[in-house]
Amino acid sequence: MSKNNPKCFVFAIGGTGSRVLRSLTHLLASGVKPEKNNFDIIPIIIDPHYGNEDLQRTVRMLDWYKNVKKISDPNGFFPTKIYTLEDLKSGDPDKSDTTTTFTFRLSGSGDKFRDYIDHGNMGAENAALAELLFSGSTKNKNGEDCDLLDIQMDIGFVGNPNVGSVVLNQIVESEIFDAFARNFKPENDDRIFIISSIFGGTGAAGFPCLLKNIRDGKGDASINLKTAKIGAVSVLPYFKLEKNDDSAINYSDFIAKTKSALYYYGKNVTGNKSVNVMYYLGDNPGNSYNNDPGYGGQKNKSHFVELAGALALINFLSIPANDHRLECEINTDGDNAVGRAKYPVCNEFSIQENTANPTFFDFKTETQRLMAMPLSQFALFRKYMEEEYRGKKREWKKEPPEVDDSFLTDGFYRDNLKRFFDDFHEWLVELHDNNRGFAPFNLADNADLASFIKGVDIESKTGIAKLFSKAKPPAYMDLETFLNMLAKDKKSWSAEKKMMDVFHGATHKLLDELYGLNDKTGGPKK
Repeated sequence: MSKNNPKCFVFAIGGTGSRVLRSLTHLLASGVKPEKNNFDIIPIIIDPHYGNEDLQRTVRMLDWYKNVKKISDPNGFFPTKIYTLEDLKSGDPDKSDTTTTFTFRLSGSGDKFRDYIDHGNMGAENAALAELLFSGSTKNKNGEDCDLLDIQMDIGFVGNPNVGSVVLNQIVESEIFDAFARNFKPENDDRIFIISSIFGGTGAAGFPCLLKNIRDGKGDASINLKTAKIGAVSVLPYFKLEKNDDSAINYSDFIAKTKSALYYYGKNVTGNKSVNVMYYLGDNPGNSYNNDPGYGGQKNKSHFVELAGALALINFLSIPANDHRLECEINTDGDNAVGRAKYPVCNEFSIQENTANPTFFDFKTETQRLMAMPLSQFALFRKYMEEEYRGKKREWKKEPPEVDDSFLTDGFYRDNLKRFFDDFHEWLVELHDNNRGFAPFNLADNADLASFIKGVDIESKTGIAKLFSKAKPPAYMDLETFLNMLAKDKKSWSAEKKMMDVFHGATHKLLDELYGLNDKTGGPKK
């Protein structure tokens, strides 16, 4: 662990939380990071629907990230440290060998809600009140009609934030929350970021519930949380769901639930200054997703809004520690002293043109500068390893430590980096095919490097056309030059460290000198 790095505790609530966290992890792996600030990231996923594939693939990817990070350079790929609260509790996350998890396990999540609140043992008056508060019908995980009290919570709260608000209150009394509070150091510029949706059940309930418990700061360990620097992104409806009579989730309810939640948030979230920096994100729903809330279901294509949500976190962490937007104070709320933001703000994110599949160059300069170079570097690294590495004898491979095809079957690559590459490519394909999506690259196999990054006309640039003329194969001749140059004098390194380092440096040189991308503007040099 970097002793001086501040920490950001990222609470990812519900399916949307996991999907935004997936986009964030791919950005971090490529080298996207807050401007002038370095933070260690501690994700805490809160979702009773443990079996949903959006959560599972995000957790798998976070594990691969951690394993690759062990040998990566702070200024290369995978520069940001990601670890769990259990790692943090061990005293030295870098040396923690304990089995850890990024997911907060809610107790009783496999029960019916009726059993969770012990409805059968309530007195007559309390039982009647519970039946009134949780009246109505829904669908169970088998698609059968049932009373709301009989909902089985292992598939989440299926659009019922009133149920979620009761169950999620257990977070504040958990060992995980205690560990979070004890390890939160405001004097070190530690921060909190909360990701949730506003149109479902888990996120809509979990966000205000968690926020209230943080700002109330009850208990010795939680005192420091009262004046924590808190950012949050709340995602409005941005996709449709196919009609499914066996599902308790109905797309037609999204807007009504959003309006109701926004009214509540206007009084109890932004209205009472609980958040320092708030991001609301949404989009006109385009594609329809499969409506499958069951165990193993809920695998949605990555969407532009989730990428924007990840960028919201990067933006929040880029705010200087002494910025007035992060100032807090203690106010009196009845008999309680609670923390409040002094100068809360709401931010927005937009693209320059209303296009279904924006590229890097549809963003404003600030976002281009943040993403274009690192994402392109990482995409080229993966492209080379998939299309060009195997079976080719290259000068840079022979430089000690020597690498050959056996590297592809080594545990580091096969079990971690390769799997991360596969998910990265799947993420890009999903974004490319979605509406609204994100399509910065030509993802066709063996695509010519001259057309790999969309929106950059390489062959029109002086001195560039001859490097990519038809007389030369559209392979990696120019990248090889930089790889050969940077592979020298690495004999004391491990093969893994050599690979990560030389590809980071070589792809940067290629993109800077041949494509004309640069770190100052993000776009091509004029």
